[in-house]
Order: sequence, then C-alpha cells, then structure tokens
Amino acid sequence: MSIQSRNPFSLLTHLAGDEAQLDIFSADSCIESWLATERALAIAQGEHAVISADDAAAIAAAARIDNIDRDSLWETSKNVGYPILGLVRQISGALPDGPNGRVHYGATTQDIMDTGLALQLARSLAALDWQLGELGDALAVQVEAHAGTVMPGRTHAQQAVPTTFGATLGTLLGQFTRHRERLQQAVPRIAVISLFGAGGTSAALGAKSADVRTRVADLLGLHDTDIPWHVDRDGIAEYGWLCATVAATCAKLARNIVDLSRTEIGEVFEPYNSHRGASSTMPQKVNPISSEAIIGLSQTAGALLSSLSRIQEAGHERSAGEWQIEWQVIPQLGVLAGSALSEALVIVTGMRVDADRMRANLDLDGGLVMAEAQMIQLAEALGRERAHDLLYTAATRARTSHRVLADTLREVAAEAGVAELLPAQLVTADDYLGEAKDIAASAVRGWHSGAAVDEDLPSIPQLARI
Repeated sequence: MSIQSRNPFSLLTHLAGDEAQLDIFSADSCIESWLATERALAIAQGEHAVISADDAAAIAAAARIDNIDRDSLWETSKNVGYPILGLVRQISGALPDGPNGRVHYGATTQDIMDTGLALQLARSLAALDWQLGELGDALAVQVEAHAGTVMPGRTHAQQAVPTTFGATLGTLLGQFTRHRERLQQAVPRIAVISLFGAGGTSAALGAKSADVRTRVADLLGLHDTDIPWHVDRDGIAEYGWLCATVAATCAKLARNIVDLSRTEIGEVFEPYNSHRGASSTMPQKVNPISSEAIIGLSQTAGALLSSLSRIQEAGHERSAGEWQIEWQVIPQLGVLAGSALSEALVIVTGMRVDADRMRANLDLDGGLVMAEAQMIQLAEALGRERAHDLLYTAATRARTSHRVLADTLREVAAEAGVAELLPAQLVTADDYLGEAKDIAASAVRGWHSGAAVDEDLPSIPQLARI
C-alpha cells in the first residue's frame, strides 16, 4: 500500500470537507500542475529557439500524467527530498535521444513547484470567490428580509441597545464584501510565475530567459514578474491569511448562531431536518452542527496561519526547511476556508429566525435594554451626566428588585425632584434603532456593486491542452 493511500483520517474533513479545494490540492492535481509547467517551458523555449521546435513538441507530448508512475515518483522523491528530478526523468524516459536531453532546460526544482503552486492557488482563490459569491447573495437576501426585525443588540454578551437582525447580518455581509475585494486584489500577487533558475539569476536559462518566462506565464494564465520569489514568500503567506480570515468571518457567524440558538435565548436556529444535530442519548437535542464545524475549521486555520510567518524568514537564495512548512500547511488552509464557506452557506440559506422571540427578549429583564435610549431622552433637560446617574440608579433598582425599568425610573425621578421632566411617553425599541435599517440597506448595496475574481479558469487537468 502506497503512502499516498494512507493519509491520516480526518473526521472533520469527511464531515465538512470542501470537494473543490480537495480536488485542487489533490496529489494528481499537484502532478498535473508540474507537468503543465514543464510543457509550457518547452513550448516557450521552442518558440524562442532555445530548443528546437521538434524537441519542444515531443516534450509537450511526453509530459502527460499517463506517462507518470506515481509510486515510483514518490519513492524517488523520498530519496531526493523533492519530486521534480524524478518527474523529469520519467518525462525524459518517454522520449527518444535528443529531446530527452532538453526537458527542464535551465529550470530548477523550485521554479516548477512554485509555478505549479501558483496554478493551484489561482484556482483555489477563484473557487473561494465563487463560494463567497453564493454566500454573499444568500446573506443579502436575509439582510433585506430582516432589515426591520427588531432584536436586542448585545455587547460583552449582555443586552445593550435595540438593533435589527438585518443590521447584525449586514456587518457580516460587509466583511464578506471586503474579503471578495481582498481576493481580487491578491490574485496578481499570488498567481505569479516563478522561473529564475537555481540561484534566482536566470543564468542557465540564457539570453532569452525573460522572453521565455513571459511566454510561459502567458501560456499558463499567470502573472509575469521580473523579480524571483524563491525565498520571498509574502504572497504565499498572504494566501494563507486570506484563507484564515475568511474562515474567521464564517466563525463569527457560527458563534452568533450557537449563542442565539441557546434554549435561554432561542432567536435563531440552524436548518432542521430529521435527526440533523441529534444526540445519541438525549432525544430532544438539535445541536448546531454546521456552526460547530465552522468553529473547528476556523480555529485550525488560525493555528496553521501562525506557521506562515516562519516561511518568510528563509535566507539567501533558497530556504533550508522553511519551504517544507508550506507543503503541509497551504493545502490545508485552502480546504479549511472552502469548507467553512460551504457550511456557512448551509446556515444562511436555511436559518430559522424567531422574530417574536427576539421581540420578547427585549423585555426579558424589565426593559433594561432601553436604558441608554431613555438617558438620551432625558439628557436634553437634565444634561447627559445627570441623566446617566438617574438611569443608573433606576436600572440598578430594576435589576435587584426584578421590576420594570420604566417604573423604577419614575420612582427615582420623583425622589430626585425631576418627575415633571419625564416625558409622557418613554422611547420604545422601535424608536431607537438609529441607522440600523440603513446599515442593512447599505450592506446589500455594497455587496451587489462589488466585483468578482476571474473565475473562468480551466481546471489544472484541462491545462493538458498546452
């Protein structure tokens, strides 16, 4: 049994793993990305007379995954420490004398692996963007639907002031809008060719090195660069940060759902079908399983992200161990982000909102959630500080005596000799929403005006046409 078929079992991946990212970072996709790079290199060198056109065509025909013995490739890689020497020898082994000596001409292992990685990351970003598009569209529908659904706003886990569920969701939609912008801005920094030879000078690639590099980038749909990045891994670290921060925003949604679905709150719940989130022993349980998965995915992504600061420390013209961190961490981060987005979409498209419970919870502790509103209402006559003191005393009395704030406020005002300054009608939650509805509307407008990453990319196996 090959080591490739004995990857550690991950229950989280089996329950919530994103298929698109798993495909992008699969072993065969990785090999295909290296082969596509070798084909493009040969074609570009043939066009610029670095090698003959016939040799280039022969190499492009031979550099196909059907010619690669995977088990032999990985066995050779274990001995060499890297996979490209074995890959090149298998390609060369499928060629006659002549072109077999022109494979990988002037390139180095990291050129092929980094360019292959850039192909994978470009597709990973496009897939994440597509998921963000689906999630944002679904979230925008919920924001609009609940723009006026009044609920308690909470700070430090306690009721603070009234807001709307649409405004709360709107802040999340704003984050996803910015994530989409970040992905779009990051593509030119991440989907970049690497073709500079052993020491980053392109010496072995010859006088046509820049022309060849530009053509390879064009053939592969990557961005060109004049500066080597063998040990400059800020772009790779940026990709990892994007994955982790997207997952973290999904986790913010998830944590709110977990909290709001608590029995004592009961305002928002995950989708329901028979036995979804069921317990093996407690028949009444409906656990927030998508939210729990997202939190686990996000926490894992955050832990992995910390390792990417180390990859940027690589010295001189080639790393000595820092590069290997990426091999383990980058594919996992892509899968974690895609998986978090998938589960977030499940929540958003099927969430169950109890607007009546939200309204009832405003009165849960005697209307203390209206303390700031009533303070502001009195401040015009009393000044802010005196009004604050009055409401503080009234709120404390309401809390300790389990009474209604409006009643204790009238008592405290009478004791302070300012009862006549109380308005006949104290402000209500519906009167004290501020810009909540506008926030929801603005979030939806911002989402629909945003641009997307170019998602019209051929899959890595489809690059075989090169």
